[in-house]
Amino acid sequence: MKAFADPDVEARFNAYPPHVRQKMRSLRNLIFKVAAATDGVGEIQETLKWGEPAYVTAATRSGSTIRMDWKNKQPEQFALYFNCNTNLVDTFRTLFPDDFKFEGNRALVFNISDNLPTDELAFCIGASLTYHAQKRLRKQKVSSKTPD
Repeated sequence: MKAFADPDVEARFNAYPPHVRQKMRSLRNLIFKVAAATDGVGEIQETLKWGEPAYVTAATRSGSTIRMDWKNKQPEQFALYFNCNTNLVDTFRTLFPDDFKFEGNRALVFNISDNLPTDELAFCIGASLTYHAQKRLRKQKVSSKTPD
């Protein structure tokens, strides 16, 4: 398990109830694992955004921020949040309609009792961590095409 570099993030994790903390740490570990295995992502910056653990590709700017949280008002659920100004959640909904519960165009929602669909979730995390790099690549391909 990767050590926390930011004491505020560590404190946030420690504030979760133990059964929730375990699930949140599993998500955190998967984010770091996918980031390390994905070309072009680079080091992940772990921080708090809106009081929630957030994961940013600050060095490479290859991806879109991922956040996660559990809230007292919905104690049996936790979520992985994506930027709602992207097409990420719509893409996940198309590819994995039966694997996730979706919240609008911004989140994958899990029940505490669920086993996480790790392979599908790794795909979603990888897509977010490379979102901007893929978008730049598509623009380059379009601009490099010349009419015949």
